[in-house]
Amino acid sequence: QVQLVESGGGLVQAGGSLSLSCAASGSIFSINAMGWFRQAPGKGREFVAGIMWNSGRTYYADSVKGRFTISRDNAKNTVYLQMNSLKAMDTAVYYCASTRSAILIRPGSYDYWGQGTQVTVSS
Repeated sequence: QVQLVESGGGLVQAGGSLSLSCAASGSIFSINAMGWFRQAPGKGREFVAGIMWNSGRTYYADSVKGRFTISRDNAKNTVYLQMNSLKAMDTAVYYCASTRSAILIRPGSYDYWGQGTQVTVSS
């Protein structure tokens, strides 16, 4: 099993920045990729960004390209999401997740999920 713990959410004004962290523990060897998803009230879980654990190759949803950056520190078993130029539409609970799959955009591809952290952007 893999345990994931997110941190770093909060309240920020539109145009501001926040950084999220996701620390992984447990069966790290089983992780092929990590992803960040978000879920706004009344909406489904939406892919935000993903990163391949070994190669570091990254993928982004069109809605966050150029504003968000995903990165990882394999020595710390931690994945980060740097969010800049935040908009009210970015308000959601953000989740990190791990997968053995190479299909990053589908929530169903992920094996383990963190508890989520709230990001609220005021306009």
